[in-house]
Amino acid sequence: MKRALLRGVARCWPLSVSPDPDLRRAVAFLGWGVDAEMVVGASYAATVALATAGVFVQAVLSGSVGLAVAGCCLVCAAIVLATSKLVVAFASVRRAEALGDAPALVTRLTMRLSLTPAPGAAAAFGARSVPGALADSLASHVRRTANGPNTGLQSFGREWRPWLPELERACSLVESAGREPAQQRGATLERARTTVLDGIHDRTAAFAASISGPATALYAFGVLLPLALVALLPALDAAGVPAPLSLLVVVYDVLLPLAVTLASAWLLTKRPVAFRPTPVRRSHPDVWSRPTHAAVAGIAAALLAGWSVRLVLSDWMGFVAAAGAGLGTALVVAFQPMQSVRSTVEAVEAGLPDALSLIGRRVTRGTATERAVEDVATAVPGATGTVLAEVAGRQRRLGVDLRTAFVGERGALATVPSERAESAASLLALSAREGRPAGDALLAMADHLQTIDEAEQANRRAVAQVTNTLSNTAAVFAPLVGGATVALSAAMGSAGPLGGSVATADLGLAVGWYVLVLAIVLTTLATGLTDGLDRSLVGYRVGLALLAATATYLTAFVGATSLV
Repeated sequence: MKRALLRGVARCWPLSVSPDPDLRRAVAFLGWGVDAEMVVGASYAATVALATAGVFVQAVLSGSVGLAVAGCCLVCAAIVLATSKLVVAFASVRRAEALGDAPALVTRLTMRLSLTPAPGAAAAFGARSVPGALADSLASHVRRTANGPNTGLQSFGREWRPWLPELERACSLVESAGREPAQQRGATLERARTTVLDGIHDRTAAFAASISGPATALYAFGVLLPLALVALLPALDAAGVPAPLSLLVVVYDVLLPLAVTLASAWLLTKRPVAFRPTPVRRSHPDVWSRPTHAAVAGIAAALLAGWSVRLVLSDWMGFVAAAGAGLGTALVVAFQPMQSVRSTVEAVEAGLPDALSLIGRRVTRGTATERAVEDVATAVPGATGTVLAEVAGRQRRLGVDLRTAFVGERGALATVPSERAESAASLLALSAREGRPAGDALLAMADHLQTIDEAEQANRRAVAQVTNTLSNTAAVFAPLVGGATVALSAAMGSAGPLGGSVATADLGLAVGWYVLVLAIVLTTLATGLTDGLDRSLVGYRVGLALLAATATYLTAFVGATSLV
């Protein structure tokens, strides 16, 4: 339906278009099933239509209403005109999330090659065992070279060289390891793994250093300065420079949110690599909430918060409370069950290095992998041990193989959507077929999983200073300053209207809207910089930030009013 609509709009543009190479590459990477010419043509046609509608509305309607509608049409036209840049930016964000899978992919390649010195088989195994855009890209290269002498690893590395050159080098090392003697192969494969991790670490550290200045500017000119200027409105009015309500609405509710959103999007596009969290689908059996539950909870919270605040305080504060509490509650109810599932996944993944290490030692001593899994199930505490015990039990009762016991229908990992755990299960199943030689591969994977976890933590700490400031600003600092400055401006003005120009209720609503927008945008930015733009994680954290920002804004206004 969306493709048909896009094609229909694109046909309305009569002239030929020539997209730039970046857009072609971005559209091909995103896999939308359309070409770059169609995207550009549709954007030009939609831009002309929106701009024409804006001019027509302004000609028909007079006054502020016509100006506002025309302005919205022209802003939308400008956004649509920038579609090419937005598509390239979106592809950059998705590409950074895909590159977060590079260490896991290279680990699978080296583990398979350590068992069988065949780079082609390793490439096929890596493409199957790691889901995501990076593995899909490798799979396409493997298919194209299936009937030739090459494995696809070299062309795959060249494709991703502009964004992570170390990945190309790692693929080259994997190819070389397949031609080396067994006693030298292990060192080469280890270099392949460390090459990717070192490259990601260096790029993340450089990125963290480079965004300190832009993030500070965003904080100063997008949060601190605009909110502090609210307190100067009575002084401006007294100096003969009144600020009408329409100007405040345009600045605080249109221009500033748009500027902060664009600046945040620009920062997100600069992220070189993002370690995305485990994706949890709404179809998961432990995700009990549905969109209707979230909608009902949000409406109930909005009505309750709005009514109670209006009853105790004032009408305008009730509107702010209803908006923030309603949307925040709906988001928390919608995505909190997914966070619970993700916590279970993290608990299982935390014990994987220890479990694989213990199993690998037993396999190298000649113990069958199935028996080793059963023995280690009682030695590893927590969620990982529970999964292994369930696997051993299913093997005893049903007589199935290891892979089926792990990831088959109703397997131990059926409700644990962990790519890392599924990859470990694939290696254990391979170990059951290969026997003792696979023990060293299990030990190497255990060590490397620990290394990957430490690398992810280090990369998150590299940007933690910036992201923690953004999160605290979104949920606490911005609403605190906003509420206090609105109260100060009201106290400095005359009774009722502020300096005779803007009423307290109008100013409180305008600034309150901006505070809620900051809670959404800055929280999304902080989450995207740290963990990537996973919808459930972003939605959950935005919901919590909205609830905190709403409560802080209203409390700050009431507290500052009582003091001044």
